[in-house]
Amino acid sequence: MKELAKEIYEVSHLTGEFLLRSGKVSNEYFDKYLFEAKPHLLSKIASELEKLIPQGTEVLAGLELGGVPVATALSLKSGIPAAFVRKKAKAYGTCKLAEGIDVKGKRICIVEDVVTTGGQVILSAKDLREAGAIVTDVVIVIERDIEGRKRLEAEGLTLHSLFKMEELMEAAQDGSNLNLIKEKA
Repeated sequence: MKELAKEIYEVSHLTGEFLLRSGKVSNEYFDKYLFEAKPHLLSKIASELEKLIPQGTEVLAGLELGGVPVATALSLKSGIPAAFVRKKAKAYGTCKLAEGIDVKGKRICIVEDVVTTGGQVILSAKDLREAGAIVTDVVIVIERDIEGRKRLEAEGLTLHSLFKMEELMEAAQDGSNLNLIKEKA
């Protein structure tokens, strides 16, 4: 698991100058789409996430946009059908909120890449519940902040995370310490 954490961090951690959603400027950025775009890495992630899927899950609901590739990979590994959940129902065609497998009356596990505040997961869980889904669990790759977990729990959602951001940073730090030891030898 430490090797996987290190690999996710190394692929996704960027340095430079980045404007954040908050309006602040940072010299570091974590680009989650970079690990989702690498088939070998996404496959490893899905293999580990599969162990976190609650028993009885009937549908994996990937949230737009980052949760969709993770849910697809997880569906391929687990054999559990997937639905792809929009931030809001499209206004044309089928006008669906969730594309793919029907969610009504089914036990859903939301799949997301990263949770920081949990805001979008909470909104999507509410929408899925209004569509008749039974939603109690969320599986994610990275938990960035404990506040997100607390907010999800307050909404009756159990969060299952593969890694906390600190674990990724520790794994990367351990790896760079090993590299320094190797270089000095």
